[in-house]
Amino acid sequence: MKKYYTRACNFFYGQNSKKLVENKKALPLCGNNSISFNQIEIFIRDKNKVNSKIINVRDIKKTSPFLKKKIKKDLKKITERRGLLKNKSHILMGVLNITPDSFSDGGKFNSYEKALKRISSMKQAGADIIDVGGESTRPGSKIIDQINELKRVKRIIEKFKKKFSSTLLSIDSRKSLVIKHSIKHKADIINDVSCFKFDSNTFNLVKNKNLWKIIHHMQGTPQTMQINPRYNHVLLDIYDFFEKQIDQFKKDKYQKKLILDPGIGFGKNLKHNLIILNKISIFHSLGFPILIGTSRKKFINQISGNYDTKERIGGTLASIIFSYSQGIKIFRVHNVEEVKQGLLVFDKLLDK
Repeated sequence: MKKYYTRACNFFYGQNSKKLVENKKALPLCGNNSISFNQIEIFIRDKNKVNSKIINVRDIKKTSPFLKKKIKKDLKKITERRGLLKNKSHILMGVLNITPDSFSDGGKFNSYEKALKRISSMKQAGADIIDVGGESTRPGSKIIDQINELKRVKRIIEKFKKKFSSTLLSIDSRKSLVIKHSIKHKADIINDVSCFKFDSNTFNLVKNKNLWKIIHHMQGTPQTMQINPRYNHVLLDIYDFFEKQIDQFKKDKYQKKLILDPGIGFGKNLKHNLIILNKISIFHSLGFPILIGTSRKKFINQISGNYDTKERIGGTLASIIFSYSQGIKIFRVHNVEEVKQGLLVFDKLLDK
């Protein structure tokens, strides 16, 4: 049976975009008139065979009745305003790893005082969210038990809202003990890279809770995910995965409080990562905010040469701005100040 997917493309920005939307020559992306589009790419999947074609929005009426209905349903999701973003042009999620072995900054912020200082500096630099993690999920990392993981993050979780009340707290964990403690202390977001599958208790913990749940894609586990990852069609396979996970929350009291993360570097090789980033706007037709975590990832090194993880800010910023130009608004980053500066300048250049 054939399956159809709709991707917004051919984007316009700033004042030009607003005029086109006003004159009904383009459609707003995610309810934002500052970025719009007038073309869509239709993917047709028939078993393992995939074809695509690009059509102008005004030519949708020329398609078959079935396809026209499908496109209109997708366009409604593509053009509606997203929760969480409110009136922000972008949201930055600053990374706080309280771990000895994270791929980029393991061991740097293990003490309570250093962690607090790091949170303060990221908040001052423009972070809207702080993502706190006590276990590394880099490729090949070892699992730690949930008691030790909680010990690493417990004090920060308990004090966070008292010290940083205006900042959203995200918890990067797969363990029910950590997630339960985080919910008790008013966490705003649960970021489980296993999509609530590693620990059988986590799904019921977050279900019907008034917090944001990140639907994160990962093929395999951190221990196995980079051992020859394979897909029939990486973009559409991830899309189908998202659909199934969204469906699990269909009866959730807070079903709209989901964020989609395609998991760059989590069970993907260089080619997979580039395909996802190149056509990432396909996920807008699912109707939820999209988060991207490209910060300091290995694919940057694979493209640019043998650079240390801390020296990948150029590649990080390039991937973020490219995603931003396709309407992605939430970015998980280590270098908050530099990314904030880049996005502000990019916004100003587009607004002319």
